[in-house]
Amino acid sequence: MNFIYNLSNVLQKISLRLFANWQVVGRENVPEVGPLIIVANHQSNFDPALLAPSIPRRIRFLAKDSIFQGPAIARWFLKEYGAFPLNRSGVDVRAHRWAIDQLRHDGVIAIFPEGTRSQSGMKKAHIGVTRLALTTQATIQPVGITGTERFGTWMRVFNPTGRLTVTIGQPFVLPVIEGRPDKAVLESLTDMIMNKIADLLPPEYQGIYRDKGSDETDGYFAKDQSTA
Repeated sequence: MNFIYNLSNVLQKISLRLFANWQVVGRENVPEVGPLIIVANHQSNFDPALLAPSIPRRIRFLAKDSIFQGPAIARWFLKEYGAFPLNRSGVDVRAHRWAIDQLRHDGVIAIFPEGTRSQSGMKKAHIGVTRLALTTQATIQPVGITGTERFGTWMRVFNPTGRLTVTIGQPFVLPVIEGRPDKAVLESLTDMIMNKIADLLPPEYQGIYRDKGSDETDGYFAKDQSTA
């Protein structure tokens, strides 16, 4: 079941070690078990292929549905790799249910909350990741990616060059909220999630989240490691 994913990771590690200065910081921060939502900044179509060999757990991805419109062999590969189509034009109930099911079976989902690539710094994130985290109470793992902003196409999986760094932060959970949170609450929580990512990035990558920081929320959102 994981053959394509594992083989792809082996080959990607080889290409990263051959062509790039690849560094992963904080790999020990990843919980070994339990449902996990990985949230990261998004600069290139190469980002999922960089995350997969950098995170020591089997990841599945929510990916824009347009990439599933290619040849049948490409759709088959994406499915085997662990990608699921997401319609970004509105609320995608099917994708949301798929993600909930994965997390309820202690799976790992990677999401790029910005919803699209941003090569010039982080953009305002969508609230979907917060809805998912509140519904499942899954642990959130912030990740900062640098170096992929120069990659214009997914074909760079075969030739990833330059300094590529994946910085994995401390996991945390959102508080339990009674009732249905309104949009203002969801946006506030989403900003807090994104600030956690921004804290892992150099200032030039932080975009609209620059200098906002998340130190004031560390105690509120910190994951109790004894339950990890």
